[in-house]
Amino acid sequence: MQITINQLIQAKQEKRQIVVLTAYDFAMAQILDRVGIDIILVGDSLAMVALGYETTLPVTLDEMVHHAKAVRRGVKQSLVVVDLPFLSYQESPQQAMHSAGRVLKETGAQAVKLEGGNPAIAHTVSVLTSVGIPVMGHVGLTPQSVHQLGYRKQGKTAESGDRILAEAIALQDAGAFAIVLEHIPADLAAQISQKLIIPTIGIGAGPHCDGQVLVINDLLGLSVRLPPFAKAYTNLREIISEAVQNYCADVREGRFPE
Repeated sequence: MQITINQLIQAKQEKRQIVVLTAYDFAMAQILDRVGIDIILVGDSLAMVALGYETTLPVTLDEMVHHAKAVRRGVKQSLVVVDLPFLSYQESPQQAMHSAGRVLKETGAQAVKLEGGNPAIAHTVSVLTSVGIPVMGHVGLTPQSVHQLGYRKQGKTAESGDRILAEAIALQDAGAFAIVLEHIPADLAAQISQKLIIPTIGIGAGPHCDGQVLVINDLLGLSVRLPPFAKAYTNLREIISEAVQNYCADVREGRFPE
């Protein structure tokens, strides 16, 4: 059975951790789904880890839809959430409605995610949820604001911490079903998680969130550089390199095909 938003809310109430990973293609999505990942996020991080850009900013809505279609075809149980990319929702609620509608209609994903929690974004979330489009929020370090915020930890001062807490509450009030907390102090993440009824999903936000998310390339050791808060559970760069080197040697020495 497909995981539902209500089940995620229930998981928070029952203090069961929610597991989230990114995926960008059919094969990886199929593996994650069979393992039992709760949420598969088609993140705009694909701009960097799959398309080779320096930031998430260049990826387009068409590219997000293309990858989300492939991911959704590999999923039977996990909830699929798709990032709305930079400048596909910031201009107006109507633009956001069009972008989110495209994602849900064309990919079969169940929800979208967008960054920020200022009054304009909260209003946009309210507009989307009012017509039945499920929205996951994202506060703290927001990579689409890299030129404004950099990749520094956010919420380290009392003032900025209060702002992030207020943004999270505003997103919940606007109808968001969950919120990603990225690269903020653990005590602030704990405070937000305790205040909210909806689940918080942490990435670099400590152990007190209601779930955790990682970029799949970081987890598998495919990334050249890991963020300070990520963890590689294996080193596929070495494993793949060794396999390809063995193949090259076998071909050049006449051992393949036998």
